[in-house]
Amino acid sequence: NKCIICEILIDMSIKKIIAIGSAKGGVGKSTITAALAASLSKKYKVGVLDADIYGPNQHILFNIKSKPEFITLNNKKLIKPFIKQNIEMISMGLILDSNKAAAWRGPMLSGAVKQLSNSTNWSNLDYLLIDMPPGTGDAYLTIFNDMNIDNFIIVSTINNLAFADVKKTINLVEKFNIPILGYVENNILGSDIIEDNIFQKKKIEKLGSFKFNKKMEQFNIANNIEEADEIAELLSKK
Repeated sequence: NKCIICEILIDMSIKKIIAIGSAKGGVGKSTITAALAASLSKKYKVGVLDADIYGPNQHILFNIKSKPEFITLNNKKLIKPFIKQNIEMISMGLILDSNKAAAWRGPMLSGAVKQLSNSTNWSNLDYLLIDMPPGTGDAYLTIFNDMNIDNFIIVSTINNLAFADVKKTINLVEKFNIPILGYVENNILGSDIIEDNIFQKKKIEKLGSFKFNKKMEQFNIANNIEEADEIAELLSKK
């Protein structure tokens, strides 16, 4: 059964929900999500939901090691998100044993994602950023079906393998009629733009680009990252 109370809380208290993802793993989704959250938090109330059950990383980026607390509201047990630099964050990495793999089949994975998203006691947020896992599987279907996603942002490196997987991401997002706000280019190797650029063909806007940056490599939530600030400023106008 769906948690009606929690769904009402989400609908009432969060102005915009943006999922950030790519079918290709290792393109920098988690770090870029955290960097954008830090930049947006300078002017807005922001939350981060780590929806990657198999490989959650947001708790590492936020440098949080303790277990979350639970509260009871209207006879419902809710997870209290951690707050760091005015950013609310929750991750399955804070609930599971960090040294053990989550060897779950589809229904268990979907249930965990749903529980994490629907049972977190978010405050009145301007933005909730969802750090999506790689692939296009059960976590995507659960998030897209159970949450009112306003926009999707794609993160990609500049190479043929990443672009091949981006096509799958775009296809799935379009099937759910979720507007793609644009893409963020993670160009840490300084690659040239390749000919088969799916973003140009689909006329998807480039929101910004990250080149190699020590502040991103050794990420700290308190870092001031100019590229993230520029993208955040653009997002605030959309």
